[in-house]
Amino acid sequence: MLSFACGHCGQLVFFENSLCLHCRTPQGFVPERLKLVALEGTAADELDRCANFALIGCNWMVRGEGGLCRSCELTRTRPEDSDALGIAELTEAESAKRRVIMQLLDLGLPGVAPGLLSFDLLSSEAEPVQTGHDDGVITIDLAESDDARREARRTELGEPYRTMLGHLRHELGHYFQPLLLSGDSDWHACRELFGDERVDYGEALERHYQSGPPADWPQRFVSAYATMHPWEDWAETWAHYLHIRDTLQTAAEYGVVVGGPRAVADKRPLESTPRPDAAERGFDEVLGEWLPLTYALNAVNRSMGREDLYPFTLAQPVIDKLAFVHAHVLAAGARGR
Repeated sequence: MLSFACGHCGQLVFFENSLCLHCRTPQGFVPERLKLVALEGTAADELDRCANFALIGCNWMVRGEGGLCRSCELTRTRPEDSDALGIAELTEAESAKRRVIMQLLDLGLPGVAPGLLSFDLLSSEAEPVQTGHDDGVITIDLAESDDARREARRTELGEPYRTMLGHLRHELGHYFQPLLLSGDSDWHACRELFGDERVDYGEALERHYQSGPPADWPQRFVSAYATMHPWEDWAETWAHYLHIRDTLQTAAEYGVVVGGPRAVADKRPLESTPRPDAAERGFDEVLGEWLPLTYALNAVNRSMGREDLYPFTLAQPVIDKLAFVHAHVLAAGARGR
């Protein structure tokens, strides 16, 4: 995530802010500029709040009163305004969705527009909701917004982590795979790494839930769920890649530098100086910045009595898959700019 400063007083403001807490100047995110701006002067005259500002606290801006922003306009179905629980869950889900839509815009990826991509954000209080993707429509169970329910599900499935942002990124992986792989050579190379996505999905799903992942899955996959089917391997790898890109960008924006630890400084110290442009190069550079940063962040988390922030070990086959995704994201972003 990019960092932002109040255009009035210069103090730090965050992506989610609609108000500077230092000088009380209203703030709004302008997706066309990827910038959080102070709503005063010309900006206050030319920009309007998203129509969902009062309902769910959306801080994105539009041109023309009463319109929906570039994130909210992608939501096709949501709970009724009168559904208090549904709206509370929707508020959390839309906050995560704005973050991932901002990232997609920042990467310059195609297809982030109404008519191509849409979201059904549904409450499972009345009836079951199946999270998934189908021909550009991403369905999300809003129950995943509830920390306790999500944690219970994470424990039940033995997952290292489970977040709304992760769900959105995973399902977007299904959406972007056919957009980024444009020809036979792309698909052939993808199958070499991820497997043949033409194998029967229903049979693979049944086998996965009956037998579970293979014992050696950490040596070949980014998660246990990625073993279920090549489509899921791609989506899990894609989500992981977006996690890495977002976290590295945040570290670069805040000037986070890893230059230790001191205990091994006379041997081969861990060094990482994330830079805003590093991710535009080869994946080796991305990985070189990423791994030392994760070691430091895990150590910080443990100092707070928390589990590792990054509970993953990347085997070489997983790195190869991430590099494949990286190359295609860079190519798509270059075409879109």
